[in-house]
Amino acid sequence: MKITDINITGYEWNRPKPLRNGKYIYPKGGIAVITIDTDSGVYGLGITGGVTIIPFGIIKAFVDEFKPILIGENPFDVEKIWAQLWAPKVVGRRGLSTKIISLIDIALWDIRGKATNQPLHKLLGGYQESIPVYLAGGYYEEGKTLSDLSSEMSSYVELGVTSVKMKIGGASIAQDIERVRIARDAIGPDVNLMVDANNAYTYSEAIRIAKRLEEFDIFWFEEPVAPDDYRGHKLVADATSIPIAAGENEFTRYGFRDLIEGQCVAILNPDAQVLGGITEFMKVAALAQAYNLPISPHGLQELHIHLATAIPNGMILEYYNSTTDPMWGKCFKQHLVLEEGYAIPSSDPGLGIEIDTQGLKPYKIL
Repeated sequence: MKITDINITGYEWNRPKPLRNGKYIYPKGGIAVITIDTDSGVYGLGITGGVTIIPFGIIKAFVDEFKPILIGENPFDVEKIWAQLWAPKVVGRRGLSTKIISLIDIALWDIRGKATNQPLHKLLGGYQESIPVYLAGGYYEEGKTLSDLSSEMSSYVELGVTSVKMKIGGASIAQDIERVRIARDAIGPDVNLMVDANNAYTYSEAIRIAKRLEEFDIFWFEEPVAPDDYRGHKLVADATSIPIAAGENEFTRYGFRDLIEGQCVAILNPDAQVLGGITEFMKVAALAQAYNLPISPHGLQELHIHLATAIPNGMILEYYNSTTDPMWGKCFKQHLVLEEGYAIPSSDPGLGIEIDTQGLKPYKIL
């Protein structure tokens, strides 16, 4: 089997109201899809998108740059291809280039699954048949009241989940403490509550709010400081009883090695769409096992359900619904649904998802 072509398609849409977290504003949603074709007729999909998305023009430029390297290669040679693409002196060590490599690698693994007629979670290890999820939301929006936040959090619990996550860092510490109090009251004492600052704080600010959050029995405090501030993560972790979670903006096994060895985090949030693809994700998961650290992946749930259920240290899956994106459930022909707070991976070969090109046609921009 040989790779014959690689192409990129992009879709983008406006949100009714921009979403805001502790640091960023998201007025649009969208997905980018890399398709890798082979001479056997089997093709693979690499998908990114959701709340944020890489600029389409940058993706296309990198795809065009990488295409001559990929054409003629055996798609099963993921380690060889990864090494050829991740050339630090040529395309950069971290950042957008590694994100594009991630999408290519995901598409190669999709081909692997389809060619062997195996769903990805079985191909990667098949450790568990389902995994609990947490509902991610609690964003800042124009006109959103504390009552609205309370109703949103309550609606998540009504879906059967036992964990929910909300944003902090986009208001004053006093205002966010009140928002967290409202959320805790809404979900009750028996539901896990995570908070996510999206890098909004300095380490001293993060310590201040962490001390005040402890009374609300917070399950984890995610990304309290800038992604590269390993020392800041360590200082926050040492100052609070709340477990620190991070990793959605981390690149390659080397970045996660530094997070782990620096004792910066108690929970890792790797994103295969960011860190270097599935090939690199599995190395991070294995490294985390050696330190008895749990994995709760960040990003596209239809992809990460496979990775979280394939490994022994997959703890919980991030799950978004229509409260964060008007196109939720409309991008793919298949849809990941919840059963009593758990998600079950597709039994179809590879990723088990196909793009709904007809439904997305009005939003195609590339």
